[in-house]
Parts: sequence; C-alpha cells; structure tokens
Amino acid sequence: MKRFLCVLLVLSLLLFGAIGCRQGNGKDNVIRVNEVTHSIFYAPFYVGISMGFFEDEGLTVELTNGGGADKSMTALLSGGADIGLMGPEAAIYVYLEGRENYVEVFGQLTKRDGSFLVSRRAEPDFDYSSMQGSTFIIGRKGGMPAMMAEYVLNQKGLFDGENITLNFDVPFNMMAGAFIGGQSGDYVTLFEPTASELERQGNGHIVASIGASGGEVPFTAFMATRSYISDNSDKIESFLRALVRSLTFVKTAEMSVLIEALRPHFPDTSDTSISDSLSSYIQIDAWMSDPVMTEESFDRLQTIMEHAGELSERAPYNKIVNNSYAKKVIA
Repeated sequence: MKRFLCVLLVLSLLLFGAIGCRQGNGKDNVIRVNEVTHSIFYAPFYVGISMGFFEDEGLTVELTNGGGADKSMTALLSGGADIGLMGPEAAIYVYLEGRENYVEVFGQLTKRDGSFLVSRRAEPDFDYSSMQGSTFIIGRKGGMPAMMAEYVLNQKGLFDGENITLNFDVPFNMMAGAFIGGQSGDYVTLFEPTASELERQGNGHIVASIGASGGEVPFTAFMATRSYISDNSDKIESFLRALVRSLTFVKTAEMSVLIEALRPHFPDTSDTSISDSLSSYIQIDAWMSDPVMTEESFDRLQTIMEHAGELSERAPYNKIVNNSYAKKVIA
C-alpha cells in the first residue's frame, strides 16, 4: 500500500505540483476541500455549509469528491486541495514515507465506521457466522473501510482464504455498481445513502452496521499539510469554529431541518432515504461531539492497521495529530 501510494504521489507531483504551487486557490476566503466520498456519513459538515456556519466565519467551501483516500491524498499533496476529508490512515502512510511537508490531522469528524453490510438476500436474523463460505466485496486493501471490515470479520472467526473470500479488487467508488451488476460477491459494504437506496431498489438488504460491530475508532478526519496549517492558522481556526457549531447543531436539530439542509448536497436522493440514512448514523452514534482526536483512539486505529498487515511501524501521535487549534476553539 505504501509503495503504491508513494508512486502515485510522485506522479501527481510531477504533473500537478508546479501548477498547484503557482496558482494556489486564488481567493483568501476560499477553502478547497476534497472528500474521500460523498456520503450522509459526513452530514454535520454539509449541514454546516447549508446553514451558513462556514459563511459566518468568512469562509467559502469548495467541495470536490476524490473517490478514495489515495486520490484525495494525491489532491492534497499536489496542491489541488487545501483540506482533505478522509481516513487518518492516509496521513500515517504519508508520514512513514518520510515526506518533510507531511500531513497533520487537525479535526476529527466521525468516530466509527460509517459503512453497512449489504447482503443479496434478506437476513432478518443475521449473524456473522452465516457469512461462512461467502464472497465479500470489501474495498481497496489498505483503505480504512476494508481494514475495519476485515478486523470485524476476524473478531467473528472469519478469515480470508479459510472460511470466507474477500474481494479487494473493486475501487471504493465502484463497489455498489459491481454488486448490482452481479460481480462476484454475496455481500458488500456501503455507506449511506447508497446502502438504503440500493435496498429500496430491491438490489440488496442491509443486515448489519460495521461501525456498531467494530466500536469506536477515528474513521474520518480533516487534514492538511503542515505548511498549509502553519500559513493559514486563522482559516483553520475559523473552519473548526464552524465545524464545532455544526456538530452541536445536528445533535439537537429536528429531522425535517436536517433533511432540508442536506437536500442541496443530495439532490437525487429522496427525503425518505436521507431520513433513513440520518437515523442510521444517529443510532450508531457516528459523529464526534468535538473535533479533538484522542491518543487512545489513534492507537486503536494503528492496532487495526497492524492487524491488516498494512503497518510496519507506528507513527507518533504528536506528529500526525495536531489538536492545538481544536482545543483553542473549544476553549
């Protein structure tokens, strides 16, 4: 995974690095955010944009979808984005490659896996033991969704090549299409609203929450290069003030208000699917109360990465995680 990421980053820097450095974002109030995927899992962030919380801080958020942590990190390091919203594992990979201007996590958004296990058949009394002998489209090897799902399976006594077959070959943003198209897979793991939409269309059945099964782990966070954070400290603080306001708002707002705020970000998704997705994430307690990442949760993340065979050495917490701005905003 690290070798692949290194090659990808070198290519992106050669192609886009000079352009990114020369152009910047061109506007003092604009923050370009590249998200790993577009999901109601990140509802507090979108709600904050719609409710004007970032605008109140003098910021204009320009949002793009990376379609995978490797691509989002490439955008971040090549100058194509100012902030990345992705799994902290991507920042760990970059740090361990020895990059001088490495990436720091400055705000955590979600505290558990946001994907749901979808089966081809209805399983009202689902138990993980029923997955024995099946094939599971699990995501890109080294990516957080795949590592977390495999960790959960192993805790349930399921091991790749022994009593279950894990398919790591399908790119993250193509997993739903592969499952619907009949590609080898009895199960797939999907974020919302994709999982609910797929179920509503009769193409699968949600049988479990990976996040509920796996427990708390820093799953998605906001990050930027050290140089960007240092050179734009006021922007980072303003961004986090809006984020804290957003995290508080979604915990108290009426469902109808949240649906209204999310509709512009999911124009092709029905209000019913938005409501179902929100309810699913509220039920598993998916979102942080504040954006401070603890050392305990960071250590658990690295334990899961080691379990997946994707970590040869541990990264220091105080290098990857920069809580100084989040703590200042909270205070």
